[in-house]
Amino acid sequence: MTTHPLRTGRGGLRTASVVTDLPFKPQLVKAVFRDVTSLHVSRPAAWAAASVTRTVLTEIVDAARGAAAEEGRKRLIPRDLVSAIDRNAEMEVGSAWYLHSPSFHGLMGEVRNADGALVSLRERRGARTPSGVAGAHRFGTGVRRVLGSRGVRAVPAMVRDLDGIASVFLTALARDAAEVVREGGVRRFGTLGPVVPGEPVPAPLPNGPLLAASTRRGDGRTVGRDDVLAAVTMQLSGGLGQRAITEAGGTTRSASAD
Repeated sequence: MTTHPLRTGRGGLRTASVVTDLPFKPQLVKAVFRDVTSLHVSRPAAWAAASVTRTVLTEIVDAARGAAAEEGRKRLIPRDLVSAIDRNAEMEVGSAWYLHSPSFHGLMGEVRNADGALVSLRERRGARTPSGVAGAHRFGTGVRRVLGSRGVRAVPAMVRDLDGIASVFLTALARDAAEVVREGGVRRFGTLGPVVPGEPVPAPLPNGPLLAASTRRGDGRTVGRDDVLAAVTMQLSGGLGQRAITEAGGTTRSASAD
């Protein structure tokens, strides 16, 4: 399919290149947002969410590739994914997918109700399939592009799991970004906010044991880039979260340059 510049004038071709390089297309990102909110989603917000999802999947694939290399394999299998997540708690994202994937059934452990009776997996899943799980089939192409960018291949079951994790993660990110807009900021413990290298450091949040709310700019009808970056702090922790914010900031700056 022919790729057309997204913007005329100086910088238009660069914008098209930046967006084309994202394995998860902004149109797909906006479709996920529409599943969870009626708010408008700006283009920088869609680019940022696509970039964050790419960072998460890339980190997981690299960790799984390391697990496969230890066994002398070049093709990834679900066991490599389980091993990668088990070794690094930062990669435990998209957890709603775990109840729906055979790869993780052995790790879920037993759950009992108040009467001591064993709760079946079907009961734990609930009657309603989460939208992220239901829409996971949309992410296969992006997952294969991430795998290709890291020089690895994966069996179909592994692609399915990465597909599901990406969908569930992005759905949760969209839901949290919409909440940031509705609440006028991020309500969370602590004083950290999203810090994008090369941009002004936001004012620190109030200290104290109470929940602190960051202050957002913009109207209450549109999800912006900063809302997505704020949602990242709710979904990701540690080095993975900071890498996701840094790369998303760089993507949106490049795509918006004139």
